[in-house]
Formats: sequence, structure tokens, C-alpha cells
Amino acid sequence: MKTKCLSAISLLALGLACAMPSQAQTAETAQPDERGTFSFVWENDWFGDQDRNYTNGVRMGWLSKARPAQSVDNFLADILIDSEQDRQVRRGFALGHSIYTPTDIDETEFLPDQHPYAGYLYFEGTSVLETEDSLDQISVRLGLIGPSAGGEWVQREFHSLIGAEIPEGWDNQVRDEVGIDVIYDRRLRALLEFGDTDFGVDVIPNIGATLGTLNTNARAGLTMRIGQDLKSDFGPPRVRPSLAGAGYFAPDSEFSWYLFAGAEGRYVAHDYILDGSLFRDDFRSITTKREVLDLQAGLVVQYNGIQLGLTYVERTKQFEEQQEPQRFGAVSLSFKT
Repeated sequence: MKTKCLSAISLLALGLACAMPSQAQTAETAQPDERGTFSFVWENDWFGDQDRNYTNGVRMGWLSKARPAQSVDNFLADILIDSEQDRQVRRGFALGHSIYTPTDIDETEFLPDQHPYAGYLYFEGTSVLETEDSLDQISVRLGLIGPSAGGEWVQREFHSLIGAEIPEGWDNQVRDEVGIDVIYDRRLRALLEFGDTDFGVDVIPNIGATLGTLNTNARAGLTMRIGQDLKSDFGPPRVRPSLAGAGYFAPDSEFSWYLFAGAEGRYVAHDYILDGSLFRDDFRSITTKREVLDLQAGLVVQYNGIQLGLTYVERTKQFEEQQEPQRFGAVSLSFKT
């Protein structure tokens, strides 16, 4: 399945490259990014031929146009960015929802060796500080996990709509918990363009951490890309936790594309769904794996201010009793507003 997905992505990218010429603008004629970016992301394990654990995620987000950093932004930039380059800031927000289930969704009884049922609803506010070759992103996320997050209703209604099997064990889902997480990510970019074209390759290392009552982890990763107009973004948007871009793109060309592949390792100190609450005794019958690795590859295509991203992800086991790695796909659609 994974080989077929990657082969299809590669063939599609080569076809696009041959069919449409580069329309990159030079640095002298490129227009400033005067529009914000709206993005929609859908992740589902159906793309990985599975139906278990992290089974569905959606995220809608918006980031403003870039503005010169001022006052508080410059204070943060002095702390976070060791650079004399011009600093810009974007602000935005996102609303997301994720669903988790065990492997056996026919069973009505509690399954002690499988992932617990859970829904996760959250709102996120974000500030992005950027220079030409670096990006720092700070987010505050207010989340709700448990029955009140609506995971049971969403999954039952969607499965009923598409004629899929209805999950029967939602009475065993985790209890309600409201929490807040603070998220920080830093990305650097080393870009090499060939000749006078916008075709090139780049490498984007990243580090980050999340500290909160629902999730606490530290992470580091690396993304490699090849294609056109790579300086327009730092990768496609994704649902956290993930190896993702910042949620915007600023194209210099009417049409561009790139292929990407990457890996990110995370140390998970706390995950409410797998570990239970920090504030009460919550029973969990599974044993969380603290080290998790994501491998991903995909294709991004941009045309006339609309960007489509396709990503295939393999995630190592997140708890000891998990039988095999998690596989899922992500589709993102972004456009300038």
C-alpha cells in the first residue's frame, strides 16, 4: 500500500512538471504577500487501509498576511531568532477535531489491550515569526477530550452516511477533561535553486515542544523537498502531532509543485488519552510508548493561489499493546484570502 501511494505521487508530480512550464517571477517582479491563507486538512486511516487508533482528524485554520514585527513581536524575535534579517509576523487561529478508537469496533465491552475511544475538540491561537530562512511558531490550544467533544456522534453519523460499520463501544470512551497546551516550533531552511529558475531543493530541520495538561512532548525532525517555488512555504498544513508546515503559503508563481519526505521523532511525556488525567486517578490498562517516530512523504501542487497537499504517514506504535504501526493519509486544501 505504501509503495503504491508513493509511486502514484511521484508519477503525478513528474506529469505535472512536464505538462506545465514554470512561471516563476524574479525577485525584482515578485509581489509581496498581501493576503491571508485559509487551510482545511483531513486525515484518515482509510488512506492507510486501517480503521483503528487515530482514525480521523480535521482542522480548519487561517493565518493573516505577513506584517513587519513590532513591539512585543520584536521582543519575542530577539529571544527566538538569532538573526538580523527583516522579521515579519502572522497571526491566526484554528479549530480542529480528532477521533480515536480501538481496533475491534464491534465489541461493546471495554477492551483492556486496545486504544481507548476518545474525541478531541480544540481551538488554537497562533503567532508566526519569520525571516527569509527561519520560522518560529507559538500556539496556545484550548482543548476538550471526552463525551462532550462529540466523537461518538461524528463517527456514527459519518459511518451511517457512507454505509460503513457502526462502532459499538463508545460507552467505554475516556472521561471529559478540559485542558490547555502551549506549543512552540522552530524551522530553519537551507535552499538551493538551480540557475535562474525557481526549481530547487531544500532541507528543513525542525525542533519543538508542547507543554500542557492534555499533551506534553518534545520533538525534532527533518524534511527534504524538491520542486518549484520552495521558498513560498515550509510544507503543507497537518493535524497535530505532526511534521507540518506553518499553515500558510506565499507563491511567487501562478503554478508550482514539489515532492517532500521527512521524519520526526517525539518523546511523549504525557498524553491524556493514553495516560489519563494529571489531576485525578484515571485508569488506563495500556502502557504508553514514550518514543514515537513519524515517517511521511507526499506531493504539493499550487495553482493560481490554491494549494493541494497529499501526505502519506507511517507512525510507530504509541503503546506497548499496539499490534502494528499506524498508517494514515492527509489531504490539505489551502487558498489565499
